[in-house]
Amino acid sequence: MSEPLHTNGLPVHPSPFVELDRGDWAALARSTPQPLNEIELVQLRGLGEPLSVSEVSEVYLPISRLLNLYVTGSRRLHEATNDFLGERSARTPFVIGIAGSVAVGKSTIARLLRELLARWDNTPRVELVTTDGFLFPNAELERRGLMARKGFPESYDRRALLRFVSDVKAGSAEVRAPFYSHLTYDIVPDAQITVRQPDVLIVEGLNVLQPPGPGHRLAVSDLFDFTIYVDARTADITRWYEERFLKLQRGAFSDPKSYFHRYASLSEAEARARAGEIWRSINEPNLLQNIRPTRSRATLVLRKDATHAVSSVLLRKL
Repeated sequence: MSEPLHTNGLPVHPSPFVELDRGDWAALARSTPQPLNEIELVQLRGLGEPLSVSEVSEVYLPISRLLNLYVTGSRRLHEATNDFLGERSARTPFVIGIAGSVAVGKSTIARLLRELLARWDNTPRVELVTTDGFLFPNAELERRGLMARKGFPESYDRRALLRFVSDVKAGSAEVRAPFYSHLTYDIVPDAQITVRQPDVLIVEGLNVLQPPGPGHRLAVSDLFDFTIYVDARTADITRWYEERFLKLQRGAFSDPKSYFHRYASLSEAEARARAGEIWRSINEPNLLQNIRPTRSRATLVLRKDATHAVSSVLLRKL
């Protein structure tokens, strides 16, 4: 059989994804009621990230409906497998991984999906954990010479993260994760997040889609039931990062307890220059070397345009 051709005569390369533009995607859940009001959306928005009612209705409601179908299908498969094996093991949480660059908006998406999924009757208990809590403490990063690579895969306690998700996935009654403070930019000693047998666990972080490292058989991504990658052009993410840095500089950085308090007195030009230095030396290399290469491993890819709005959705073929 000959290879299919585009109208320009070039061969079409098969893709593992089905791509839908925003209009076609929105039509998939047109009858699904919008459960969130404007006040709730304001509370969910990240710094500098617009999140409108229409964005929720047209993009994220269909995702929550799709995830609900996946959860239902997973439970049916669990029951069928139990019948096949003659066992009666309890079902375990459905685990979702959300990855993407710094400043791309993945944290807002994770919070939003947590709220939407909790409104479905069969997933009332939804927990969200970020991988920030599994960064090595700053003192350990300093000892290892990794402070300038904070956020890179090697700056995380990947063994602890894998153990945490494994325990949740195994149905443990109670699992604890370290707590990370964005104010102090460090792990908070003796502070923890406790997860108690949720219906759904969302794990959000820069590098959650990484494959196993050298010498390791298993990565945390192997434990996910569904994965989402939040994508955008590098130039747009660079601008979003700079804008967010400036807003933090005028806000959170003014707190004397903030790790970045030293930037609070910078002029706008100086703050822009510093944001650019941090982006070019840390965040952009991490994006290009580690984060974006994992995009093809996702179940669902959300492509954002320059306004932070999702323009198209890619869903992996079954």
